[in-house]
Amino acid sequence: MIKTPSTQNTITPAESKAKQDSYWIKTFGCQMNKADSERMAGILQGMGYREANNELDADLVLYNTCTIRDNAEQKVYSYLGRQAKRKHSLPHLKLIVAGCLAQQEGEALLRRVPELDLVMGPQHANRLETLLNQVENGNQVLATEENHIFEDLTTARRESKICAWVNVIYGCNERCSYCVVPSVRGKEQSRSPEAIYKEVESLASLGYKEITLLGQNIDAYGRDLPGISPQGRRENTLTDLLHFIHEIKGIERIRFATSHPRYFTERLIDTCFKLPKLCEHFHIPFQSGDNNILKSMGRGYTIERYKRIVDRIRSLMPDASISADVIVAFPGETTEQFQKTLNIIKEIGFDLVNTAAYSPRPNTPASTWPNQLPEEIKIERLLELNSIVEATAKKRNARYLNKIEEILVENSNPKNEKQVMGRTRTNRLTFFSAISPKGLQYKPGDLINVQINTIRPFSLSGNPLE
Repeated sequence: MIKTPSTQNTITPAESKAKQDSYWIKTFGCQMNKADSERMAGILQGMGYREANNELDADLVLYNTCTIRDNAEQKVYSYLGRQAKRKHSLPHLKLIVAGCLAQQEGEALLRRVPELDLVMGPQHANRLETLLNQVENGNQVLATEENHIFEDLTTARRESKICAWVNVIYGCNERCSYCVVPSVRGKEQSRSPEAIYKEVESLASLGYKEITLLGQNIDAYGRDLPGISPQGRRENTLTDLLHFIHEIKGIERIRFATSHPRYFTERLIDTCFKLPKLCEHFHIPFQSGDNNILKSMGRGYTIERYKRIVDRIRSLMPDASISADVIVAFPGETTEQFQKTLNIIKEIGFDLVNTAAYSPRPNTPASTWPNQLPEEIKIERLLELNSIVEATAKKRNARYLNKIEEILVENSNPKNEKQVMGRTRTNRLTFFSAISPKGLQYKPGDLINVQINTIRPFSLSGNPLE
């Protein structure tokens, strides 16, 4: 959809091109959004834009938004308010909202913030250049219609030169009663194994050492692709993809996220155990420790099924890192049901849990239910949950003390220039001296053995070994 803006802010394409030479992208939300932002930054640089030094100096400002919780939305509107005022004195400024909030609000966003030039859903990230050309022709553009995603793999401007996101499946076909993602990110679209292989191979040639395969529901990868084996098993699953890319030379570590317990198979776990590049790190949201709440959420598994997955992982990889997502104060959640969630966190002993109090989202079934819990209960339960999560994480971290861990150096420590930082195979952030015992400077991409001497709830420190 294209709208013609008022004449007050209309400038010719030539004037626009002359003035719009810098950009700023701010990303809200998940890893998928971060990967989308990297691709959009690459498109802008391919068009001749350069990255601005700060947000208020940029000639083009793009907010890549999240709508999974209400507070994420409110942050975006706060940023937009400042930029809308700025545009009144700088009519050449291009103001863009991309991502899930753009998809959810659509034309309503244009009415609320008429200074916007472009509102585009996540399925249109790779069309940024085409859409901007329409803007430069004097149009106000809305791009939220369903769109098949075509990718130009050469355009991403990646934040890291060592670790890279690789999208393997877009969208989500699940219908969790609380979640807005399927309506804003669209139906599942799996990329072909060949396209993914070429991207990973290209990353390896550029010196990347670690890749993280991304999907809103990554275990669903391939179920929209053709392929049945002679034995009647569906091919092109996530497990098949991991085997396919594993032997690419130069890549040292492979991760994947986010998993869904309904589709997390023993075959996948066994593959992670057998393939040496697969990191012992699993992000598997469980959302609630109560089966009745899980049923109301539409999650499609029981907590017993979830615990069997964890038991299988730990039977093969005892020190594997397991992280999760949890929602408390879901509509109708009783004190006893909340206590079950706390008990599961203690029982399983997660390395990390992303926590949230339930937030009603537009056009989701749970948002219309009458048994919403008051805000004071949400706050109270979230505080109690976070306290237990932190204590559990620190207790779980105790297994690293005095152990030798392989760390992939990612960068220098921004708070201490004498240190570098990287991650264990289990994804625990680790800090250590930037100088080796022999006086050599460590650099990003180095794989270093580090003996851990300090543990904190969410990070480690240690001494590098020769």
